Amino acid sequence: LVFTEEDKYDLYSNLLFKYFLAEGIVCGHDLLVASAKEHPDNILKELPAPLLDDTYGKELGDEAAAVKSEDFQDSMKIAWRYQNLPKMEASPTTYTKFGHYYDISKKMSPELYQSVKWHSFYLHEELSFEPKMKTCNMNSGYARLLQSIQRIISQEGFDGSDPQKKQRNVLRIGIQSLGSVLWGDDVCCSDTPEDMHSLTKFLYVLRGLLRKSLSACIITVPAHLIQNKAIMERVTNLSDMVVGLESFIGSERETNPLYKDYHGLVHVHQIPRLNSLICDVSDAKDLAFRLKRKLFTIERLHLPPDLSDTVSRASKQDLAGSAKLLSSGCGAMAMGKKHLDF
Repeated sequence: LVFTEEDKYDLYSNLLFKYFLAEGIVCGHDLLVASAKEHPDNILKELPAPLLDDTYGKELGDEAAAVKSEDFQDSMKIAWRYQNLPKMEASPTTYTKFGHYYDISKKMSPELYQSVKWHSFYLHEELSFEPKMKTCNMNSGYARLLQSIQRIISQEGFDGSDPQKKQRNVLRIGIQSLGSVLWGDDVCCSDTPEDMHSLTKFLYVLRGLLRKSLSACIITVPAHLIQNKAIMERVTNLSDMVVGLESFIGSERETNPLYKDYHGLVHVHQIPRLNSLICDVSDAKDLAFRLKRKLFTIERLHLPPDLSDTVSRASKQDLAGSAKLLSSGCGAMAMGKKHLDF
């Protein structure tokens, strides 16, 4: 169960959501797309086109060359004592083949996404079919979604407890903007919502369904609207992996020279650990993402080696306050000094 905290305007978290579904289509998995905001048919039509092996090098050649030239220029400026530090690979040119890359400037062909079996759950259509229902003091939209997931798992042969009657496959479930007002939930409306436990009850039952079936699920939630921190703590504990996206749009970091190469930060709150009762906490505290012409990339955040080209000496002390937000692994500041330590 992958839990994604949406960025403020739901631009970049929606990209991650579509990447997850597109990877399922390329791998031949079955899909279930659930949403109360956008019809699942439209979501599938907007999936990015995969860069398959024959076109991969041609499509990424120019961007890879640009990244290499940036790295070379940085190596000319950076202090000698930083040159031997391990660096996260920013370009996928040298990589171990795992998964696929996608061109976000192109849409997936209808032939490709129609080649797999997929199911849709659009809340407004589901509520119009049957009278209003309430199960176990749970939101009616959540109850219907759970029934739909359970029916697909049992009918399509994904139930791990039953003998497999046909060839094994994986079910990928994508649920968009869970917890929003469109689902009929009020956790985003006030600090003391009337329906406080519907979301956690839904996740508890969903996690049980995932554990006993051959399925994986990604959920996007507008976490910045949920004011009650206790709800967020419970939701985090019920998830296997928790990732948050923080966009620079509309914030002071958007014009801060420290972050000029990036569009936002990635916060990895929790990652799954096998054979353990608790989840691991990632040691990567300084990840950032940027949206290129064709790719959405997540990289390790590096401070610019030299700020003298873009920042006056008087404003460097102001930027030092922002640098404190970064982890010490970036080599951002020396303790006791008020300037960047390069």
